[in-house]
Amino acid sequence: MSTITHTAPQTRELQVRTDPAGKPLAIRHEGDIWLVDPDTESQHWYGRDAWWDTRRTAAVGSGDLVSIEYWQIQVRLGTSNSALRTFTLRRNPLSTHWLLETISD
Repeated sequence: MSTITHTAPQTRELQVRTDPAGKPLAIRHEGDIWLVDPDTESQHWYGRDAWWDTRRTAAVGSGDLVSIEYWQIQVRLGTSNSALRTFTLRRNPLSTHWLLETISD
């Protein structure tokens, strides 16, 4: 069986429910609720925004303008025993909204 990766529009916002530590628990995508499988391990990391390309400016003390937060999680559709899919989520610096980076089967 091969892995198929679907690149999602990077501007599509998602609704993400998290635990108190910020780990995703559930995602609403295209009207469906995807639950993070508790038996799988989620991956969490930070990347860096190329702020020099966007030429954004900010006042001193504005906060972290370069850290992009990523989560790669295994999800199932609702409460079913559907096949696992892998979602990669991204949150840009200073944003409260999550974006869908990729979906893999």
